[in-house]
Amino acid sequence: MGRRVAVVSVGMTKFVRRAQETGKELAFYAARQALENCGMTLDQIDGVVLGTAPDTFDGVHMKGEYLADGAGAFGKPYMRCYVGGGTGVFSVIHGWYHIASGVFNTCLVVCEEKMSSFQPHPQGAFLTIFDHTTERPLKPNLLWIFALEMNRYMTTYGLRKEDIALVAVKNKNNAIDHPCAQIAAPVTVEDILKSEVLAWPVQRLDVSPVSDGAVAVILAEESIARRITDKPVWIEGVGWALDTAYWTNRDLCYPRYVEEAARMAYRMAGITDPRHQIHVAEPYDPFDYKELHHLEGLMLCGRGEAPQLTVDGVTRRDGELPVCPSGGLLGVGNPIAAAGLMKVAELFWQLRGEAGKRQIARKAKRGVAQAWGDLMQVGTVVVLGI
Repeated sequence: MGRRVAVVSVGMTKFVRRAQETGKELAFYAARQALENCGMTLDQIDGVVLGTAPDTFDGVHMKGEYLADGAGAFGKPYMRCYVGGGTGVFSVIHGWYHIASGVFNTCLVVCEEKMSSFQPHPQGAFLTIFDHTTERPLKPNLLWIFALEMNRYMTTYGLRKEDIALVAVKNKNNAIDHPCAQIAAPVTVEDILKSEVLAWPVQRLDVSPVSDGAVAVILAEESIARRITDKPVWIEGVGWALDTAYWTNRDLCYPRYVEEAARMAYRMAGITDPRHQIHVAEPYDPFDYKELHHLEGLMLCGRGEAPQLTVDGVTRRDGELPVCPSGGLLGVGNPIAAAGLMKVAELFWQLRGEAGKRQIARKAKRGVAQAWGDLMQVGTVVVLGI
């Protein structure tokens, strides 16, 4: 595994619908906050990793170069990575790799997305991700693919819409206590079921909102981490995996790519029984059914068992296995790349006991963050512990 690597600080902007700030400014605010929170300066950062999704979101070609100075990368080794929605967790893996290997001693990881710049809707950015010969003649969009997947999941396990909607209710209500959340209003199952049908069975409130925002974390090797803070949060395991890009060839009922990524991360962290060795989870939840999908892929329960965990209250903040205590993408917001890194930031706060009103009831020593994306077939996983 190489040298031990810790998260020593985080910074996060508010997630909003239409930020008045530029993408550079959003990246700058998050990076500055992360530095100030641990008393570091840019001079003490060896390299910068930037995570951000397609250039079309910000409306700037070569977006990695455009955002570099806002992310504090001028005059430093710098790289951009992105695997769609999986980017926020994948960028931490990039930063970890450079420190664990001995290339850097410190690394600033910044993820930014300004989705409101794309008009009329960011969904349009995805129309060209499908194969132009075999898929585009069918005129698919992401929402239709998600509807197929959700329908498959519900049909396989005999689930009702009400079973799925409980996830959206839990996460959106959790987000009320997050100071950076875009959606801060209580909702009920009835609200979800009465919301606009977008592509059956997906309804408006099953989906995370379009958001702008940025998150930054600072990573450091062990000796430096211990000088910076007396509460380092260690990266114990990392994993990532890809499935086929053809949605027609994937198992729409089970995210095998998440399981493969989780197995890699758990092996590194020495986890043999994730259900009992993971104390808090932040799976990727751009849709309510995806939290359930991903809990099963993370092997935190058996296949088809995640809905019952939600019904039984196991995944509430005061439950046995708190899931998305942050409020998740469904509540806090979904600036694609930044959303995944927000999950890593939430684990940092939870494991240090610094999550305020969102602090989970149980004592947690280890958590897992997971993101999903690219062509809906990539899984990225990070295990953090204290």
